[in-house]
Amino acid sequence: MNIEQQTTKNEERRYLKLSGLEPLVLSENTNFINVGERTNVAGSKKFLRLIKEENFEEALSVAREQVDGGAQIIDINMDDGLIDGKQAMVKFLNLVIAEPDIARVPIMIDSSKWEIIEAGLQVVQGKCVVNSISLKEGKEQFIHQAKLIKRYGAAVIVMAFDEVGQADNYERRLEIAKRSYDVLVNEVNFAPEDIIFDLNIFPVATGMDEHKLNAIDFIEATRWVRNNLPHCSVSGGVSNVSFSFRGNNPVREAMHSVFLYHAIQAGMNMGIVNPSLLGVYDDIPKDLLERVEDVVLNRRDDATERLLDFAETVVGTAKESKIDLSWREEPLQNRITRALVKGIDKYIVEDVEEARTNAEKPIEVIEGNLMTGMNVVGDLFGSGKMFLPQVVKSARVMKKAVAYLLPYIEEEKLKNPQVGDSDNNGKILMATVKGDVHDIGKNIVSVVLACNNYEIVDLGVMVPPEKIINAAIEHNVDIIGLSGLITPSLDEMVFLAKEMERQNFNVPLLIGGATTSKAHTAVKIDTQYSNAVVHVNDASRAVTVVGDLLQKETSLDYKKNIKLDYESFRDKFLSRTKKKEYKTIEDARKNKFQIDWETSNIVKPNKLGVQVIKDVSLEKLEPYIDWSPFFRGWELHGKFPDILMDEVVGKQAKELFDDAQQMLKKIFKEKLFTAKAIFGLFPANAISDDDIALDHNGKEYFFRTLRQQLKRREGVADYALADFIAPKSTGKQDYIGCFCVSTGFGVDEIADAYRADLDDYNSILIKALADRLAEAYAEYLHKEVRINHWGYAANESLENEDLINETYKGIRPAPGYPACPDHLEKLTIWELLQVEEKIGVKLTESLAMWPASSVSGYYFANEEARYFGLGKIKEDQVADFASRKGMPLEEATKWLVTNISDE
Repeated sequence: MNIEQQTTKNEERRYLKLSGLEPLVLSENTNFINVGERTNVAGSKKFLRLIKEENFEEALSVAREQVDGGAQIIDINMDDGLIDGKQAMVKFLNLVIAEPDIARVPIMIDSSKWEIIEAGLQVVQGKCVVNSISLKEGKEQFIHQAKLIKRYGAAVIVMAFDEVGQADNYERRLEIAKRSYDVLVNEVNFAPEDIIFDLNIFPVATGMDEHKLNAIDFIEATRWVRNNLPHCSVSGGVSNVSFSFRGNNPVREAMHSVFLYHAIQAGMNMGIVNPSLLGVYDDIPKDLLERVEDVVLNRRDDATERLLDFAETVVGTAKESKIDLSWREEPLQNRITRALVKGIDKYIVEDVEEARTNAEKPIEVIEGNLMTGMNVVGDLFGSGKMFLPQVVKSARVMKKAVAYLLPYIEEEKLKNPQVGDSDNNGKILMATVKGDVHDIGKNIVSVVLACNNYEIVDLGVMVPPEKIINAAIEHNVDIIGLSGLITPSLDEMVFLAKEMERQNFNVPLLIGGATTSKAHTAVKIDTQYSNAVVHVNDASRAVTVVGDLLQKETSLDYKKNIKLDYESFRDKFLSRTKKKEYKTIEDARKNKFQIDWETSNIVKPNKLGVQVIKDVSLEKLEPYIDWSPFFRGWELHGKFPDILMDEVVGKQAKELFDDAQQMLKKIFKEKLFTAKAIFGLFPANAISDDDIALDHNGKEYFFRTLRQQLKRREGVADYALADFIAPKSTGKQDYIGCFCVSTGFGVDEIADAYRADLDDYNSILIKALADRLAEAYAEYLHKEVRINHWGYAANESLENEDLINETYKGIRPAPGYPACPDHLEKLTIWELLQVEEKIGVKLTESLAMWPASSVSGYYFANEEARYFGLGKIKEDQVADFASRKGMPLEEATKWLVTNISDE
């Protein structure tokens, strides 16, 4: 039976009936039902503290205040990593039941963990609401939970979330709501009046175009649901809509009132809203009301900008009085230059418009005023007086100014066709090569070059060679820049250089990325291409190199000198390599690292097999962030936190860190990223010297490790990772683990939205933070495995600095890194754990992980396990590896010889 056949116009309306000690019926005559959320550990720091301290008596007073304040339902949530959520939920509900002034209202049992929800359902009195279930984990799990909720006699909130992800537009809200309703009503026989849809309220006025429809999409989806899905209700967390104006309560109050006014008219009949941040619709000043409604209803393209400007007057002048605006009285060029140098975009359109009215042609503003300012930026950056984060902010201002001028420039072209584009210093194509998904470094270099008046043609990530070549021809570029993070990317760069040579290209080639080096560029790439090939290891050097390559008067000499320099470097490098002596693989195995397995302490994991984790909050990962690599990514060098006090870069490091903290808060509060993890612990033994055999569900898997072969001084072992696992011949049962974590789901979309909004700074910042959170998740999960899941270090007590310095017992090496540079081993991890099927992290054809903010690897528990660098290996080990792996020698050689270098 279809939804449309469920009811006729004449069928009696069925109402949601809830109860505590008193009934609550949601009819057409019932006003909006407000759900109190202060008894939610995620919504109230005070309540969280009281529950952690087990001060349940005072925690009850929070619930009482909610009811006294007008909450008609109270939402109770105990989801926190430091709380036994199940025990706390049961204890608190039992105490609530004994307090008639609290227990008179219905309870909303709120948790992301089903065991906590079910424990609450077993003790709550009356008819409660479960918050929430969804199709996120598939239809089967959805039906299972719905049947149990029905058996307990509760109503349910259904989130607009399915296997694909969260509904973030009108169509997706309708699609998921209709499907959920069909399943519940037709397959579970769930009473439709007991279904409450949460259609996802997201922030508006964020500055991103795709967020402009967030409020109106919710309102119209609410209207559709109430008209087409008979008898159900609609709820939501209202405060989400105003996150962009945190700290400005008058604007937030107005936004909540306006949103609710229209959402209630559309059929929203319940929700979570803080009464202290809710004003009266009719009391909102008309000028504020107009601007807020423009934003909520998306009535104007410039609605966000108008509300942002007006919000300054609503807050008052206290903050403004502390800001030095005397520079606004300076001459026009000084104001434009200052805006670019300081990264201030608030007044740039106003100043550019003044410049445009003074110029004969709008293009002159770019060629004159803006480039004058950007030249100052370039000089300051080149002299070390400005740092990379500041330059990226300058680019944001520049892009905003150019975007404002473009319509005028196009209009001028129509009037005067001979008017050309603005002169630039050259056109540069940038691409991350095929199979590689990392682009932070590429984007930084692109921004810095754009700031120096180079036109950038950015092809993005995973770009095949034919696309790079075709785009280079189409756009007639002056330079091609290639980026790569993983070692297989190096081979892609070699192939592209060969193809460019074959097609008689004559443009220079820039090489950059984490795995690239001057050695690889000189030895492997420069030999394949007649034109200049230059390795660029940082953004500041890129400007100088590109300038020298394109300088007409001196470029030929520069290219010739580059060729000679790389030839000299290559000769010295190969000469050093030839002097190194290597053992045969047989001799290296005889010199393997020896562990006394009779006395070695082998701990059996507390739980064997594969485990998936989908409910770790991103906030929990923050303490595990290693910030030093974050600053290095922005070319600010120093150890955190000392870098914040550094005499040279301290001020800029502190500004960058503050921006990162603000972005982290946004990520946490708005749940911008999704964190997922999977890991497994298995019985294992070393076999055949360098292989590790493990068992899972009756099937045998093999990890193939590689062994050091470089001749070293007497007594120094030749390591392979297999040395840290007990050989089968010892009769000792040992164990191994492997894992994959990701915090990258949702990152690309948000970063792209910032870039589309001409905000490269925040686009790069959010990707950098996603990478840090992924590494933090890997660190956090490793700790959890050591202490709890495996338990071999149950008494471990280390500070974060100890974790960063890896002073704990055991290691977690990763395929593609020094101890195991072979990326092919990821395929075994993915097959064993079913990584893609269970958490959605994929491998590209070059075995890069997608999303990019992902980490994978092994777990070794032996206290003598240590990290090491494999170094170069010889042909006999390549052949041996191919045989063990069961793959053609040619294929193994391609992977290993490309990926494993002398460095």
